[in-house]
Amino acid sequence: MLPRLDSIRRMRLKLGMTQRELARMCDISTSMVNQIESGRSKPSYDTARRIFEVLAGREASAISQTAGSLCSEDIVRLDVRDTLHDAVRRMRQHSISQIPVFAGKDPVGVVTEDGIVKHLAGGSEAGLKGVALQDAMEPIPPIVDHDTPAALLVPLIRYSKCILVSKKSTITGIITASDTLKIME
Repeated sequence: MLPRLDSIRRMRLKLGMTQRELARMCDISTSMVNQIESGRSKPSYDTARRIFEVLAGREASAISQTAGSLCSEDIVRLDVRDTLHDAVRRMRQHSISQIPVFAGKDPVGVVTEDGIVKHLAGGSEAGLKGVALQDAMEPIPPIVDHDTPAALLVPLIRYSKCILVSKKSTITGIITASDTLKIME
């Protein structure tokens, strides 16, 4: 026996999937998924079974993955006393677009390419070498526990440039949007 059809939308959203992703994985059209979720169409038993199998498979995959299994443990860091010039140099060196800023062991913010461009567009007289990170950094990114289920990370990464991962109150890793693509594998 299959779950109720009206649970498809809730399950899909809980897993951070779009209608397009679900449709592609079930080999049906996006409009069919939309019609099923809105109650305008009733799928065949085989189609409904395929949808619930895909959702169950994704849920099982997401449950087994955690923030700790997805994060990069080699964190490129900046010190709060560094300058924007230091940030740009490190971003180029490592081909990354955001770097967390620390004061000792504690995160205090994040510097992003977008933030640097906004700062430059603001008509700052000082060159990049003269601007301290604390004057241009953005707020601290979200911090999640090492054991946080991967499914909970997708909504977070949509609204922040990165997520820091902690274990026993120590920052142990970083997750970027590209890391969340591992959930799809």
